[in-house]
Amino acid sequence: MNNAAVFIYYLAAFTFVKVTALNTNPFPKDFKFGVATSSYQIEGGWNEDGKGENIWDHLVHMGPFVVKNNDTGDVACDSYHKYKEDVAMLKELGVNHYRFSISWSRLLPTGFTNKVNEAGVQYYKNLIKELKDNGIEPLVTLYHWDLPQPLQDLGGFFNDNFIDWFGDYAELCFELFGDDVTNWLTFNEPRMICVFGYGYGWYAPLIKSPGIGDYMCAKNLVLAHARAWHIYDAKFRTTQKGTVGFVIDSDWWEPSSNKTEDLAAAEMARQFVWGTFINPLINGDHSSIVKEQIASRSKRQGYKRSRLPEFTEAQKKYLKGTLDIIGLNHYSTTLISAQKSHNLNALGFFSDSEVDSRQPDDWERTASEYLRVVPWGMRKLLKWVKDTYNNPKIIITENGYNDDKVKLLEDDRRIYYIQNYLSNVRDAMEKDGVNVVGYTVWSLMDNLEWISGYTLKYGLYNVDFNSPNRTRTMKKSAQYYKKVIATRRVG
Repeated sequence: MNNAAVFIYYLAAFTFVKVTALNTNPFPKDFKFGVATSSYQIEGGWNEDGKGENIWDHLVHMGPFVVKNNDTGDVACDSYHKYKEDVAMLKELGVNHYRFSISWSRLLPTGFTNKVNEAGVQYYKNLIKELKDNGIEPLVTLYHWDLPQPLQDLGGFFNDNFIDWFGDYAELCFELFGDDVTNWLTFNEPRMICVFGYGYGWYAPLIKSPGIGDYMCAKNLVLAHARAWHIYDAKFRTTQKGTVGFVIDSDWWEPSSNKTEDLAAAEMARQFVWGTFINPLINGDHSSIVKEQIASRSKRQGYKRSRLPEFTEAQKKYLKGTLDIIGLNHYSTTLISAQKSHNLNALGFFSDSEVDSRQPDDWERTASEYLRVVPWGMRKLLKWVKDTYNNPKIIITENGYNDDKVKLLEDDRRIYYIQNYLSNVRDAMEKDGVNVVGYTVWSLMDNLEWISGYTLKYGLYNVDFNSPNRTRTMKKSAQYYKKVIATRRVG
């Protein structure tokens, strides 16, 4: 989509939609409903049965104040020992799929394939078998932020060898589990990995290199995805008949007015995420708007070349077309306006886009300042993806609501959130023709929410983290979602 088309499109579409009627039409019979978790957030067993240390293990054991209340994932939900109970909960909900991640360091303690941890292999084989025996399809993420620490000691995503390391790990997973897993996702939320982990240093591995490290990470991350895709395509696709996707985290960035400069700013915000991480996998390169913006800002800051590393022509060919399905994590919406002045002393991903963002006070907030309840943003985002990338296949891989109560079982606002966001998914499919094939709630149960520790609750099931049994209790929202799955309607 060229810039002129962008302006025309958004001039026509611009509106602040506050309330829309629920779409209670049934979802198609082949539409998949599921829930999601990730290895570090739920498994525990951090050093059991030969598992190696990962970067979050390393971070939480560094000392106080890294994670709220000094919480750790050492035990978490204890799913390493309680996976059968987890699957029983999934069965109770009636989900079609369960999205979970494999812990690289549980499988490969050093990060390398020369030492495979058989106990880790067996754990995932047992989990997958339990799912399949109960009619639940595994949707498996290969990397959900828990890099083996020995690989980080060698530079992690900064090391160009990371592309091979990840390819070797992915190939092993395809060999070990691919006969029972046909839906793979390589990376979860690359913006969080690279910008939060290797740019601003807010998340593990706490690398502070804004505006440089984040882009170095991004380049190797998308090339590593392509490596895994090509390995699967060459060695496994014919026999295993599966797909390899990639999970992008994206708000909807809404222009704050219909002024030309605010329309352009909102598109810039979108492209800084999609154009950096998805465009290379579909079109073979970063989007031109991202390349031009970072090159311009780098020059104005006195750099001799753009801080965004370029792909070689061979890399562009290698990247192009390596995306079978887009996994979309979407939670909220932000209003975007053009910056009136630019601070060239500021370095980093968010500064480089040169836009201002805000969320109005009258938008319902959750326990997190950033997560406002804005259901209409879901439909607008899906429509934009369809129009920008020629209607690719999409599965919603995360969408959820948080609270900060110790044991809130009557979670009506979570029900409202799921109901209204799902209604907008149905609208996008039915009225806009968007190719959405599934929806996944974050999360199956309360878990360790990274630097927020156990203070934020996203689960359909409550977990008592003060109990050695990590007792699970169904919430009202789980009952609601169970009904949605059974009836295929939001209400």
